Amino acid sequence: MTKWHDFLDEQIKVRPDAIALTDSGGTAWSFAALGQAVDALAAALLARGAQPCDRVMIVSENCCAAVAALYACSRIGACAVPVNARQTTGELATIIEHARPTLVLLTTAASPDAVKHAETLGAEALAGEFGAIHIAAPFASDPDADLDDVAVMLFTTGTTGTPKGVMLTHDNVRFGGVTSANLRTMTPDDVVYGVLPITHVFGLCSVVTAAGYAGAQVRLEARFSAARLYDQLRDGVTLFSAVPQMHALLMQYAKEQGVDGLQDCALRYTSSGAAPLDPAWKRKAEAFYGVPIQNGYGLTESTAGVSASSNELGDPDISVGSALPGVKVKIDETVEGGGDGVGEVLTVGPHVMKGYYRNPEATAAALVNGWLRTGDLGYFDEQKRLHIAGRSKELIIHGGFNVYPPEVEAALNDHPQVIQSAVIGCMVNGDELVFAFVQAAEDDMPDADDLKGFAAERLTGYKRPSRIIVATELPAAPTGKILKHRLLDHFADRLD
Repeated sequence: MTKWHDFLDEQIKVRPDAIALTDSGGTAWSFAALGQAVDALAAALLARGAQPCDRVMIVSENCCAAVAALYACSRIGACAVPVNARQTTGELATIIEHARPTLVLLTTAASPDAVKHAETLGAEALAGEFGAIHIAAPFASDPDADLDDVAVMLFTTGTTGTPKGVMLTHDNVRFGGVTSANLRTMTPDDVVYGVLPITHVFGLCSVVTAAGYAGAQVRLEARFSAARLYDQLRDGVTLFSAVPQMHALLMQYAKEQGVDGLQDCALRYTSSGAAPLDPAWKRKAEAFYGVPIQNGYGLTESTAGVSASSNELGDPDISVGSALPGVKVKIDETVEGGGDGVGEVLTVGPHVMKGYYRNPEATAAALVNGWLRTGDLGYFDEQKRLHIAGRSKELIIHGGFNVYPPEVEAALNDHPQVIQSAVIGCMVNGDELVFAFVQAAEDDMPDADDLKGFAAERLTGYKRPSRIIVATELPAAPTGKILKHRLLDHFADRLD
């Protein structure tokens, strides 16, 4: 069987001395050094009882040791279960109970949160070519033959917050990496900024795996910092993939520094994913970067990628592009909120997951005749480019009319004082009202009533927010994606 780590082995053969990884802790490894770290860590896992088809959990933030751990699992035939260390103790315990890992590896040198989890788990310290880590052994070895072809198990946040273990095969991960590298025309000369968490499918496949396939260098960043990103973009970074929130915060930081745009930088490609674009924001971002903002669509269950754009600078297209090579997409208009070309996005191809671990009911609901039901509403334009209208579960039905949150968010995001926004439905007296939550800078907070008037100029009556909450931050996942299911609880004291 072709394994995910074969990409690394190929680079060790052809470019052993080239820099493969650096991280914010000061570590810098060539491909040869990365290979040595992987071998040492693989030996340590085997010595502590890990076997092929076991689960090995990796609790980490972005660092060289975390990448070595992922490759080490592949090398010994174990299934890696990457989990962001910023998960709470309760969230981590839920995943451990479901995945039943033989070992839990924690990158304690790179993450203070990993240190706390290591103490809770009673983990032992371990040092070697891979650096300083901790390892705990919550369960005895229990190989699961169903995981023979599974490279990683990623637990989704989900719209409800209930985690599900997405099984991605070696072929899935390899396809995602190759497709991402080809889409970006990635070469060994590229320097990729790795701030997207590698515990998430976007960072794992579109950054680390793609760079491993192409032989590019990855600069890993444990936590997002607009200031750090600004400096890195002026210091040789050529590729930067992110979510819209990161772009927005970077531009806000630059604005505070009195800078209108990047100058004298090597950046040649940047993209946005995990949330819709709006035309005004795209124009602003492209003026800032000086390169096109490419958009794309994917989810954990589709190994990140379903479609992507390849637009020229200034192209007004705000779609998520055309289906990736080898990928098929269709629209099911029979679902709630469907009709007139809008429906649930379905996709099939080598990017689709194997299924949810130990959850046959959810797997059967998501995979129908090989097609993945994404739960997202979308439509095709005349050029067969895909547009995402929003999550089917997030569709708001107000006064009998369908309201798609991304459209309302786009209107609010057009306001010069708004960094980003999130819109949800809230049932009040038998009707679902439109509630908006807006993030702004502490020293430049817009008035909620002014925002309502701004939205009223851009949205028809039934789409206008009945409540707007303005704050300096919104609850978000480590990727930067806003956690909409937490908004009402998070701002409960302001909604009374």
